[in-house]
Amino acid sequence: MFFTLPTLFTWARILAIPLVVGVYDLDMNVATQNLFATVLFVLVALTDWLDGYLARRLNQTSAFGAFLDPVADKILVCAALLVLLKLQRVDVFVALVIVGREITISALREWMAQIGASRSVAVHLVGKLKTTAQMVAIPFLLFDGQLFGLISTRFWGDWLIYAAVVLTIWSMVYYLQKALPEIRAKAR
Repeated sequence: MFFTLPTLFTWARILAIPLVVGVYDLDMNVATQNLFATVLFVLVALTDWLDGYLARRLNQTSAFGAFLDPVADKILVCAALLVLLKLQRVDVFVALVIVGREITISALREWMAQIGASRSVAVHLVGKLKTTAQMVAIPFLLFDGQLFGLISTRFWGDWLIYAAVVLTIWSMVYYLQKALPEIRAKAR
């Protein structure tokens, strides 16, 4: 089901990613760029919830949608991290750990699917917590200011992105441990 409504929202999320990045090439002050990038990121990220909800509600789940949805999420997060790296709002170590984990776990899941053991690396709570920490940290770091005059988004974004790094490493170790018995069995 290549063009169901939920899948179209996923495609829209992918197509909107250059807008989030491109905001910083527009001729406007940094605070306005930050606001636009934050709003775009949040709207694009919300389509992740919306496409999943619609797929279940309309009974339009598909193998293609299940493949495309996490790809869209990973591209969005990686693009935002590259923007934050360029703006010097995240450390290269943070970006490397998060992007490296995504590549590693994606490759692991692909391999496990090929050997018929994809259930051993199914999404786990720690992976969901990692994603939540990232998806809150990134807009905070994009905004880079005082929210409602009370909340320092840089302070909380920094804390959350480092929490995401810890959860990223934890989830990678978890998934690799779950896959290890299958890896050992196939290595013989």
